[in-house]
Amino acid sequence: MKAVVLTGKNQPLALQEVDNPAIGPGEVLVQIKAAALNRRDYWITVGQYAGIKYPSILGSDGSGIVVEAADEAGQAWLNKEVIINPGHNWGEHDEYQGTDFKILGLPEDGTLAEYIKVKAEYLAEKPAHLNWEQAAAIPLAGLTAYRALFTQGKIKKGDKVLISGVGAGTGTFALQWAVAAGCQVFVTSGSGEKIERARHLGAAAGVSYKAQDWAAQLKELAGGFDVIIDSALGQGFAQLIDLCNPGARIVFFGGTAGNIPELNGRVIFWKQLQILGTTMGTAAEFVAMVNLVNEHQLVPAIDEVFPMAQAQQALDKMAGSAQFGKLILVN
Repeated sequence: MKAVVLTGKNQPLALQEVDNPAIGPGEVLVQIKAAALNRRDYWITVGQYAGIKYPSILGSDGSGIVVEAADEAGQAWLNKEVIINPGHNWGEHDEYQGTDFKILGLPEDGTLAEYIKVKAEYLAEKPAHLNWEQAAAIPLAGLTAYRALFTQGKIKKGDKVLISGVGAGTGTFALQWAVAAGCQVFVTSGSGEKIERARHLGAAAGVSYKAQDWAAQLKELAGGFDVIIDSALGQGFAQLIDLCNPGARIVFFGGTAGNIPELNGRVIFWKQLQILGTTMGTAAEFVAMVNLVNEHQLVPAIDEVFPMAQAQQALDKMAGSAQFGKLILVN
């Protein structure tokens, strides 16, 4: 089969001929129709990720058809259209992942290929209203956003929610999920075009984080927030504290702008705020996320679709953070 292979640090992704996967007990073979890139794939290519090995077939997100099953566990999935939960071996505690937790695409071969083997337990039926590209966009970023909002952030209808840095896959899903839940959602971005596109997805308003008074603008627009979703940290994180309503939750899942700066702890305890980290999600949360997509007939935002042979061009676009929504690769 053909697969997109990473042969070394800072080496270009290349479409190569590799052996077909051989499935074992409990596993199925999925013919990949579409796959999606995540920021994780970029960090792996530049050597800034734990446990990197070469060669590797990257890709955590995929949609496709089950074409082979090793045993009875997978027989029920034969010929079904599916998406794949990329988070494997979560562990016994819902509150945090166990030491055996891993994400599809490293260390195991990922979805940037014609075929992939996975355990049947990590499959979900593709939402019928989505095409292959839209379905492939959902798993990793959608699950991360779901846990951040519903499990950690405990959003409820009527809450005011701030999505800091909308535009990338996870931030865009967070916007869509929160709007579907009946929240009033505000966003920040460095791009006026991305803010406008967020408004089309249901955002009430947005401001540029490049403006010196971005926090004051948000305060004037919203008054305060019940839940804030952040993926950047950095110096701007300190101003999020002042934007919180009493009892608010700040949930973060990245740190692209640096570490958490010095914070005013007095405001945190007096307002009884919670600052929560989050990563991926449980198998039950993945099912709940798919149910949310089906219930509200949600359609992911897709920036651009590339043939699998142009994986490097898609990755280059991600490196520049120019996209709004997901970057998709198709076979």
